[in-house]
Amino acid sequence: MNNGIEGYLAQLKKELGGSDAAVVQDALSDAEEHLRSALDQALAQNPGMSRADALANVLEEYGSPAEVAAGYKELETRFTPSLAPAVQKNGRSAAVRFFTAVADPRAYGALIYMLFSLISGIIYFTWAVTGLSLTLGFAVLIIGVPFLVLFLLSVQGIALVEGRIVEALLGVRMPRRPIASKKHLGFWGWLKALFKDKRSWTAIIYMILMLPLGTIYFTIFITMIAFGLWGISHPFWQHYLGFPVAEFGESEIFTPGWLSPLVVLVGVLWIFVTMNAAKGLGRMHGSIAKALLVKE
Repeated sequence: MNNGIEGYLAQLKKELGGSDAAVVQDALSDAEEHLRSALDQALAQNPGMSRADALANVLEEYGSPAEVAAGYKELETRFTPSLAPAVQKNGRSAAVRFFTAVADPRAYGALIYMLFSLISGIIYFTWAVTGLSLTLGFAVLIIGVPFLVLFLLSVQGIALVEGRIVEALLGVRMPRRPIASKKHLGFWGWLKALFKDKRSWTAIIYMILMLPLGTIYFTIFITMIAFGLWGISHPFWQHYLGFPVAEFGESEIFTPGWLSPLVVLVGVLWIFVTMNAAKGLGRMHGSIAKALLVKE
C-alpha cells in the first residue's frame, strides 16, 4: 500500500519538474503527510474497507498529481518571497542599477543578514561541533544513538528556521514546512530514514560553514560601512572637532579644505558600492543555502 502513495509522490514530483526545489519539497511533504493521515482516518472510520479501496478514495479526493502540481505552481506565482529578485527591465543600464541599490529593499535585507550572520554563525557552529563531539563521545554508550537522533532532529529544525530567515531577508525561496515524518515505516524504518536523509548532513556542513562565512561577511560590511560614513562625516570631525586624518609621532596630518568635498563624494559613492556588494553577496549566500538546506 505504501507503494501506492510512493508512486503518487513520484508522479507529483515529475509533474513539478522545472519548479523550484523548495516548492517541490513542500508539495511532496504536504501530499505525503495528508495522504497518510487521511488513509489512517479512513480505515479507522470504515473498519470493513480494504486498504486498497481506502487509498483509492483518498487519492481521488486529494486530486491527481497533475492537478495538485498545477495548484502549487499557481500559488507560487501569487506568493513569491517579498524580497525575491525582480525581473530586470529592458534598457536599464548598469549605472542605473548601481545607483538605485540604495532604494532596493533587497539590498537592506541582505545587509541586515550579513551583519547578523556572525552571531548566527557562532550559534550554528557551536551547536554543530558540540553535537558531533558529544555524539562521538557517547558512541560507545547506550545513550549514543538516542543522542544522535535528537541532534539530527534539532539540525533539521535549525535548517527550517534558517531557511525562513534566508527567504525573508535574501528573497530566496526556501522550504516553508518540515519534511513529512516517516512514522508509517515503524521506529527502525523511521530511524534508518533519518540517518539516510542527506539534508540532515548537508545542514550540518552549512552550520559549520556559517562561522567563517559570518565572520567574513561581518568584517567586510562593518569595514565598508565605517569607511563610507568616515568619508561622509569627514568635514565635521576634522574641521569642527579637530581630529586629524593620521598622526606620526607629534605630527598630525589634516586633509586640505579644498579636498574635503572630494572625500565626502568618495564616502557617498562608497555607500552605493556597499549596498551593491550586499546584494551580490546576498545572492551568493542564497545559492549556498539553497544547495545545502533544500532536499533535492
